[in-house]
Amino acid sequence: MAVFKGSGVALVTPFKENLEVDYEQLRELCDWHVEHGTDAIIVCGTSGEASTLTEEEHSECIAVVAEQVNGRIPVIAGTGSNATYTAVKLSKEAEQSGVDGLLIVTPYYNKATQQGLIRHYTTIAEAVNTPIIMYNVPGRTGCNIQPATAVELAKNVDNIVAIKEASGNISQIADLASMAEGSIDIYSGNDDQILPLLALGGIGVISVTANIIPEDTSRLVHSFLEGNIEESRRLQLKAMELCHALFSEVNPIPVKKAVELMGLCNGYVRMPLTEIDPKNAERLKKAMVEYGIALA
Repeated sequence: MAVFKGSGVALVTPFKENLEVDYEQLRELCDWHVEHGTDAIIVCGTSGEASTLTEEEHSECIAVVAEQVNGRIPVIAGTGSNATYTAVKLSKEAEQSGVDGLLIVTPYYNKATQQGLIRHYTTIAEAVNTPIIMYNVPGRTGCNIQPATAVELAKNVDNIVAIKEASGNISQIADLASMAEGSIDIYSGNDDQILPLLALGGIGVISVTANIIPEDTSRLVHSFLEGNIEESRRLQLKAMELCHALFSEVNPIPVKKAVELMGLCNGYVRMPLTEIDPKNAERLKKAMVEYGIALA
């Protein structure tokens, strides 16, 4: 059974002006997404600035989200690390918080061979019982999960059940879908490629854009899965300029500004991320207004 189908939001982590985690706003964001049609919440991923959270903050954010959502929709915790031991530790703690799934990025900087990836993911999976979604984003990590590696893991490790594919390589994703023969669920990791990935057999997206258009992002996926391809295509094309504006700078700088413009939470980011360039902020604001998003 899939961890979720539809749109999982790659949730931002709100900070106070002093850059402490704002847990009150984090709870409010959880409620907002449940109320606005998000199908799952992914906490402490790339958009959640997990790389600048302490381990204590990381586990606390996961626990707070799991508690606030309280089973209303699935919660998936980002627990990856470039150190296998750290990923195991974070995954165990997230499991104790009662999450529905774990999102585990490939090792970054030190990277890994394909055999190293198999050992890395197998070691983490054997330490927990929670379903695991592998996260392939070579543009950030310098490490690519080859289709044969993903399929081997999915077929041989019971709780490795899915992959978030953010390579942007549609041919690679097609090879993966062909080789997997249904043995692994595939989620899009790129908001501008949701429809193409669904056409290859994907079942959803882990989305940055869903932070600000949760209902339409969910509808894009479910329309396709229900056979309404025209509506899905309309929503994908409608969102393209918004997607481009949200990635005018490195994620999550623009989306943090976007949620601030909507009045959902503070837009502060932790260094080395910095405030969005004013020209990109104007482009983002224009795209949001043209899309029909109400600003605060």
